[in-house]
Amino acid sequence: MDHFTASDDALLHYVRTGEGGPLVFLHGWTSNHREWLPFAEALADQHTCVCWDARGHGGHPNSNVTPNSVQRMARDLSELLAHLDLGPATLLGHSMGALTVWEYVREFGCTTINRLVLVDQSPKLLTDNDWRHGIYGNFTDDQSDTFLARLEDDFSEAVLTLIGESNNPRARTAYAMDDPGLARVRDYLRKLEPEPLIEVWKSLTLADYRDVLPAIEVPTLLVHGDTSHFYSVELAEYIRGAIPDARLHVYEGTDHSPHLWQRERFLDDLRTFCLGNL
Repeated sequence: MDHFTASDDALLHYVRTGEGGPLVFLHGWTSNHREWLPFAEALADQHTCVCWDARGHGGHPNSNVTPNSVQRMARDLSELLAHLDLGPATLLGHSMGALTVWEYVREFGCTTINRLVLVDQSPKLLTDNDWRHGIYGNFTDDQSDTFLARLEDDFSEAVLTLIGESNNPRARTAYAMDDPGLARVRDYLRKLEPEPLIEVWKSLTLADYRDVLPAIEVPTLLVHGDTSHFYSVELAEYIRGAIPDARLHVYEGTDHSPHLWQRERFLDDLRTFCLGNL
C-alpha cells in the first residue's frame, strides 16, 4: 500500500491502480479498502482507481493527534486528492463513505469533483418528528444513546445487533439463529480498535446533510437496495429529488451493500455512468 501524511501528521494508507479518469472509492464504517479493491481492479483498464483506509480504519494506529470525525475524514480526502494531483475525480462512497462525500461537498464544494456515486445512505441518521428516513426509519436520540452505550460495553456485539435487528428479513433471521457466518463477522469486529470507530460514529449521528444535497453541482448516481438493513426506497427517492442532476438505481433483493450482491450490474452501471451515458 501507498501512504501519505495528513496535515496533523497522521499516516494514512491507500491503494492506487490503473490508468485513466480518476475514481476514488470510500468505504463504510468498520470496513477498509478491501471492500472496494475488487471493483478497482475490474475498472483499472479505464480508470486510475484509489481505495483508501479512512482514519481509524484498516489497521491505522489510533492517533491522539486529532479526534476522529467525519469532518476530519473530509479534510483527509481533500488532502489525499491534493497529494495525488489527479484533477477532478469521481468520488464513490458507500454508507459512511457517502457521508464523507457530503461533508467534503459542504466544506470544499464541487470544483474538484467530476461525478458522484453514492450507495445506500441517508443524509441524516437520526429520526425525529420531521425526519423518518434515518436508520430503520425509527432511530431516535434515545435509541442512539442506547446503541452508543452498547458500543462502549461490547463493540462487536453492538455492531452485530445493529445489523441483526435491522429491516432486512434475511439479516434478522440469521441473527436470531446465530448463523455460522456471524462468527466470521464477529471475529473480524473483535480485531478492530473500538475507540476511533466510536468517535467517528458519534460525529455521524450528529450530522445532517439535507441542506448539502441541492448544492451538488455534478452528475450523481444513486444506488440503493430495496431491502436495505437501514434505509427505505422512499429515502432513495427523496435524495434523487433533492440533488439537481441525480439518477437512481434500486437493486432488487439487495441490502445495505447492493454493490456486493449485484457486482456485475454495479460495474456495468458504473462504467456507463463514468462515460456520461447513464
